[in-house]
Amino acid sequence: MAIQAENSVVGIEYEVKEAGTTEVVDTNKGAEPLEFITGKGHIIPGLEEALVGMTAGESKDALVTAVKAYGELNPEAQQTLPVDQFEGVDLKEGMTLYGQGEDGQTVQVTVTSFDDKEVKVDFNHPLAGKDLMFSVTVLTEREATADEAASGQVGGHSEGESCGTGCGCN
Repeated sequence: MAIQAENSVVGIEYEVKEAGTTEVVDTNKGAEPLEFITGKGHIIPGLEEALVGMTAGESKDALVTAVKAYGELNPEAQQTLPVDQFEGVDLKEGMTLYGQGEDGQTVQVTVTSFDDKEVKVDFNHPLAGKDLMFSVTVLTEREATADEAASGQVGGHSEGESCGTGCGCN
């Protein structure tokens, strides 16, 4: 059976590079497969689209454009903050920091520049505006169970739900 656009449980091994470069920006080779259910928004749309129709054991290289990966660069996602908000942080240009957003969610920022008065940060994802080349292998593929399709979670349990042992919940 081939991967469907919705409700296929898929396990993949991947390596991703910025298109046109040789530097690996992310990989799970040699680690646990990335498992997800298609149609639930768990992975970037362009990669999910490239996987549709593939079967277990199949490999391919897939070019995912920025708009179908992490989006285009948003020039308004940059901010200048007073340096005293970074007290105790050994600031370096290009470093990634994690903080809390207005809604309590974790936000990632990149320090673009700083001086003794202010720090400029960029809220764009580090791969925003970049086309990505994925080398991907489908390790497993099956139809989602009714519970998995309803919950959107591999194993069929929503977060925080207790399920005892041995069912694949974290």
